[in-house]
Amino acid sequence: MNRIIDHPILGSINNQNTIPFQFDGKTYNSHEGETVAAALLANGVRRLRDHEESGTPRGFYCNIGHCMECRVTVNGQSNVRACLTLVEKNMRIESGRQLPNIVKRMVEEQ
Repeated sequence: MNRIIDHPILGSINNQNTIPFQFDGKTYNSHEGETVAAALLANGVRRLRDHEESGTPRGFYCNIGHCMECRVTVNGQSNVRACLTLVEKNMRIESGRQLPNIVKRMVEEQ
């Protein structure tokens, strides 16, 4: 686990409740009040999506909501920023995928 459990200013999180969530079909646990980004990082997940066109891996970058690199799909809603979204019990999160060639061609034609 890569989580800070005793912070000099924020205090200890050892007594916080944990809640389950899924990322790409695998179940993880988060502390209540954690963002999706913090929970994934604490569970060792670094790759959040693939670039829509090139397929190169993307992860966390600014972690303050400006860059949009941490976009994931949450409970069927796409383009949700992991760094600004709090984990909810049994939340289903999916990584972003590279667009299929036919979809890329349709986007390019517009």
